[in-house]
Amino acid sequence: MSWGKRVVGTLIGLVVFGGGFVFPQRPPSAVSSSQQEEVRLGTIGVNLPIAVFDKDGRPVTDLTVEDFEVREDGVPQRILSFSKENELPLSVALVMDTSNSVRPKLKFEKEATIAFLDGIIRPKKDRALFVTFGSVIELHQDFTDDVEELKAAIQAVKAGGATPLYDALYRVIEEKMTMASGRRVLVLISDGEDNASERTLEEVIELAQRTEVVIYAIGTAHAGGFGVTMGMVDAPGTKELRRIAEETGGRAFFPQKALDLERNFSDISMELRSQYYLFYVSSNQNRDGRFRKIEVRIPGRKDLRARTRRGYRAPQAS
Repeated sequence: MSWGKRVVGTLIGLVVFGGGFVFPQRPPSAVSSSQQEEVRLGTIGVNLPIAVFDKDGRPVTDLTVEDFEVREDGVPQRILSFSKENELPLSVALVMDTSNSVRPKLKFEKEATIAFLDGIIRPKKDRALFVTFGSVIELHQDFTDDVEELKAAIQAVKAGGATPLYDALYRVIEEKMTMASGRRVLVLISDGEDNASERTLEEVIELAQRTEVVIYAIGTAHAGGFGVTMGMVDAPGTKELRRIAEETGGRAFFPQKALDLERNFSDISMELRSQYYLFYVSSNQNRDGRFRKIEVRIPGRKDLRARTRRGYRAPQAS
């Protein structure tokens, strides 16, 4: 199905990899030659972007590999590579809900998204694309480091249509993020309600975990036209947005006014510039198709909190 076609029919299925299914699908750049033997074709390896915060919620950026402990299903893992994430390029997918339900908020959403791009994209290093979903799932601008082209695409969009949220996320990840270089980040701006998808929330989460895409969700259902709080403790879609972010290692934000939205984008930008990146080869090389829980700890610093994706599903033996 081409980009921009109306939302009908079944979207393209899961990408099927050959017998040498590898986690991750891209080799870690920091693995030394002496460690290459451990990273053979078909090896189950895991890339982990990790955000670390102190007790006041401020990012911590001065840790070393010795500070981290990684466990998979409770079993300690050997870290093979470590880097600061600000050293790595970013591939960012901006996915904006333009259905009728967000019409009153669209103007400010566009302005805040443009401000975010100005602060996050480094020319010749980072790239971003822009997709909307409403009556259609539409790619307005493919990956580029030209912020002016992205701005023009964002300014041109209009609201209208239903909300195929999960279909849009699945399709962007599958068709655009799977082979993207560097860190893969998806920023979703939506009220979180889905009323037109064939894909499910679970399918989106599994695909994002498998392809190492971190999702940040900005939920707009809590704000009535921005500036008027609706008093909704748990608006429809809130739980789903929180889950999709937390399961993939990102965060969910629920602004209640325009200034909150600006701060949310600023928080995402700051976090992306202060993360760590670890790689390990799983001690469990069984291709059993089961979900494996990941835990990251900082044993010597009990005052710190680490956040990453909650796990991944192992490949299934053919």
